[in-house]
Amino acid sequence: MILRILSAGLLAVSLHAHAQGTILRLSTTTSTENSGLLAAVLPAFEARYGIRVHVIAVGSGKALELAKNGDVDVTLVHARAAEDKFVADGHGVNRRDVMYNDFVVAGPSGDPARISGSKDVLAAFRKIAASGARFVSRGDNSGTDIMEKGYWKAAGVMPAGARYVSAGLGMGEVLNMAAEMQAYTLADRATYASYKARTGLSILVQGDPRMHNPYGIIAVNPRNHKGVNADGARKLIDWITSAEGQGKIAAFRPQGQQLFFPSANR
Repeated sequence: MILRILSAGLLAVSLHAHAQGTILRLSTTTSTENSGLLAAVLPAFEARYGIRVHVIAVGSGKALELAKNGDVDVTLVHARAAEDKFVADGHGVNRRDVMYNDFVVAGPSGDPARISGSKDVLAAFRKIAASGARFVSRGDNSGTDIMEKGYWKAAGVMPAGARYVSAGLGMGEVLNMAAEMQAYTLADRATYASYKARTGLSILVQGDPRMHNPYGIIAVNPRNHKGVNADGARKLIDWITSAEGQGKIAAFRPQGQQLFFPSANR
């Protein structure tokens, strides 16, 4: 009973703060959270505007669904076709380019499919399918999952039966699964870098222009959900695409490696 009362009290405080514009709800991808980017970048925004950002990190599909339902105020995702449809359908406004990185094919160092060093993601996928090796898919309608499914379709083949594992999990969990199963997977470079030490997986394919991975930020349309923090969303969008916000993204270099590249106004 005490816990329920405390929870209700905290929820009331949170809802009041959101109504007052001092809380901003952001849905975003697991890559921006798992990599540590948001923890490095958002405090400067929060300090400047006195707004606390509540982050919900899920796949891009779920992040857009939360935005569509008005459960968040702004969304930061990497699924450009889905983003454009989201805006065209009237669910979002003020979409801006924010940054980009790329996808990589990660796998066991033994590389049973012999794809190491390739810069052709489709050829690599065909070799994985033909090799009998396992592949672990996000299977969660995330931006990574959408790209991966597109590669299989373009390659005209997929691993058969149990060799294709649809996890329905976030990128970090999928990398851990791939390591345990000695399987291949498609990952965004930032999350791969964050999990490299614990998984021991190697980057085997990179550099294909088709593996470009752009991120965009979109405000929830306030005409659809009058309770959203439209002013806070506008401030975050303006800030993260400003020279200050873009500089924070560029300066995020864990172990000296730049994982995201600013792209506002490009």
